[in-house]
Amino acid sequence: MHKEKGQYAVWTNALTKTYAGRAVVSNLDMRVKEGAIYGFIGRNGAGKSTTLKMLCGLAKPAGGEIRLFGKPVSDPMTARRTGCLIESAGVCPGMTARQNVTMKAKCMGLTEKDCVEHVLKATGLSEAGTKKVKNFSMGMKQRLGIALALLGNPDLLILDEPINGLDPEGIREVRRLLLELNEEGKTLVISSHILGELSKIATHYGIIKEGNLIEQPSREELEKKCTDYFQVEVEDAKRALALIMEQARGVQTEVFDSRVIRLYGLKEGAWLNQLLGENQIPVYASGFHHMDLEEYFLNRMDGEKERGGERHV
Repeated sequence: MHKEKGQYAVWTNALTKTYAGRAVVSNLDMRVKEGAIYGFIGRNGAGKSTTLKMLCGLAKPAGGEIRLFGKPVSDPMTARRTGCLIESAGVCPGMTARQNVTMKAKCMGLTEKDCVEHVLKATGLSEAGTKKVKNFSMGMKQRLGIALALLGNPDLLILDEPINGLDPEGIREVRRLLLELNEEGKTLVISSHILGELSKIATHYGIIKEGNLIEQPSREELEKKCTDYFQVEVEDAKRALALIMEQARGVQTEVFDSRVIRLYGLKEGAWLNQLLGENQIPVYASGFHHMDLEEYFLNRMDGEKERGGERHV
């Protein structure tokens, strides 16, 4: 087991956290490989921030085990190898970005003269000048939080909603920064509700629902699941489904409600529209679609739908 723990930047076993007798994180087994960008996905209240707080040593688990690079969170070496941005950065609003970063660097015992300038430049704050943090935009505050997390050149970055409040240009800048940090060898654990952006950088995902980690696919595994499908909206899905399953054996189907059916593995849809029309089943809309990360995530959050043939979730 010790060897397995050492293979991961983040390894948890049955990690649990309770508040007022209720489990907000339940028996969570997280596996984050070294060098990965791990996108942590879940609805508000699913347990994302609580999990990340435990990984950063900011909250004490009720049960289970955490290992970062094979060592406990409490190990001094682990703390030096980990940089965190959870919810919002702890900063002094009456100070500038440079003053905040300099103060934290001193608290960390960092003596390198250029470490402050390096993180300010990396996060686009080197030109913030004398502007005080209380006058920063949300985007500037987020970049300052990342700058603080980067002090000490950590091997693992744990970032809770790092692009929250950023405009499109700011999002692109942070995306570029995160990819550069990963290329340098850093492991990133990132939670975000902006799934389209997360899908551009993540190599692995963890999907948490009501405190339970329900899936941890790699990018490649997720791409295989996010397949193309043909969607048809009809007057009577139950009647249409019976006809489709009789005429198109082997095609996998998914029923969403009384009107919408999805078909997986269908190459051409004209014959289907014709078939339904010939059997007096009105078709209101039809066409091919591609399931993206957001749609796949919402499907997992809503639970499995009624499907014919193979399961797709």
